Amino acid sequence: MVELNGTELTIEQVMAVARHKEQVRISEPAKQKIDRARAYVDEKLAQKAVIYGLTTGFGKFSDTFVPEQETAALQRNLIISHACGMGAPLPCEVVRGAMLLRCNALARGNSGIRLSTLETLLAMLNRGVHPVVPEKGSLGASGDLAPLSHIVLVMLGEGEAEYQGAVMPGRQAMESAGISPVELAAKEGLALINGTQIMAAIACGVVYDAVQLAKTADIAAAMTCEAQLGILSAYDPEVHALRGQQGQMLTAQNLLRLLDGSRLALTLNPDKVQDAYSIRCVPQIHGASRDAIRYVWDILSREINAVTDNPLIFPGEDKVISGGNFHGQPVALAMDFLGIALSEYANVSERRLERMVNPALSNGLPAFLTKYGGVHSGFMITQYAAASMVSENKVYAHPASVDSIPSSANQEDHVSMGTTAARKALMILDNSQKVLAIELFAGAQALWLRDEDKLSPATRAVYDRIRTVIPPIEEDVVMHPLMVRAEELVKEHALSQAAEAVCGELK
Repeated sequence: MVELNGTELTIEQVMAVARHKEQVRISEPAKQKIDRARAYVDEKLAQKAVIYGLTTGFGKFSDTFVPEQETAALQRNLIISHACGMGAPLPCEVVRGAMLLRCNALARGNSGIRLSTLETLLAMLNRGVHPVVPEKGSLGASGDLAPLSHIVLVMLGEGEAEYQGAVMPGRQAMESAGISPVELAAKEGLALINGTQIMAAIACGVVYDAVQLAKTADIAAAMTCEAQLGILSAYDPEVHALRGQQGQMLTAQNLLRLLDGSRLALTLNPDKVQDAYSIRCVPQIHGASRDAIRYVWDILSREINAVTDNPLIFPGEDKVISGGNFHGQPVALAMDFLGIALSEYANVSERRLERMVNPALSNGLPAFLTKYGGVHSGFMITQYAAASMVSENKVYAHPASVDSIPSSANQEDHVSMGTTAARKALMILDNSQKVLAIELFAGAQALWLRDEDKLSPATRAVYDRIRTVIPPIEEDVVMHPLMVRAEELVKEHALSQAAEAVCGELK
């Protein structure tokens, strides 16, 4: 059970709820804060105070006063008019993550929502009512207005939702789950959609998987190092201590642990002085990306516990403040950075792959890792596939955050494009997982050709795990299903688990 108080949610808990359907509740102290803020909102309404989003229109209509008897219609109209998403539905995992994060933000007690309304959203999450949310339509400035509106539509008994594996009208899904639709009161519509929770939910999944990708990348590099008869002295801790970059030092430690006991990768090689950069500089390359992942993790750890709607309610100070916490710039920059960092894992992975399949670079391996070159093409086109995704990543890695486009009659004259940045990072992650899977697939073939009995204990465990689903390639076969199997091993974190069972937890 995950308990929400608005301040202590972790990325691990987000993924437990989003992916594994962990149940959620609101803490008792948080309930008291929510009730206090709502009482304050009701008091201001009774006083006929002019407060943005309570008694005024939205955006350019912020100067238009709305009488108390129309505040409920104002909130409903906000939701139905803002549900303007387009494109394919977001995965249920992302929708669940966004619902959780919105609940957590509202649990801080600075939004003025009724506890009953928040508990409706929480009931939907716990009972598996997942609104259908189009992936496109957010500028990431006044929060994720369009996609979050699609979530709230279902709360109203509108829109569409997935329930127990079937997509149906929102009202039907709510009724099937035994949840009554809500009629929004003053401030509630705005409180539910004015936030960064879509981009943050996507981002949590990407950075969570990026931590595992970093480990898998080190494993792939270690196996390729063995296939290339690499020189271990480049990973000596004294070398990396002289630079002092944390990620670099941790990567070097990982490589030495993974390669401990290898009879292929040795401290010195009498046949060469040093390896190519893609082997020798793995700590420097992977390490920089590892540092970037940690930076993004820290940014998101704060964002998932942030109050990001507007205006904000401070009942103890008798203040209602219009601010800009909904602006997604922190997430936008972080996700652009993460996308670049993840693309580098794929970049260098493809270069290591090329060294294995190219007989001019492979230190004696047969061309394209086949014993019968000519009649058989072996791993020739696997490198093509990897290269295509690496190049695709270079397009995706262009930062979304450098773009902005005015909206709402220029009231919202700078936008973050944070949701675009998060979606791009997700695509880069997927491509990078695929590229590393291809390197691991080829690495296993290369080590079979070398002598798998000379592997280190850790890489042998990884090799054996690969061999449970992918046999050595004697003659040409359809490669696609084997590449998909390798990808599944990467995405299931099966290879890092195999290695860590032997050499201990990788950093």
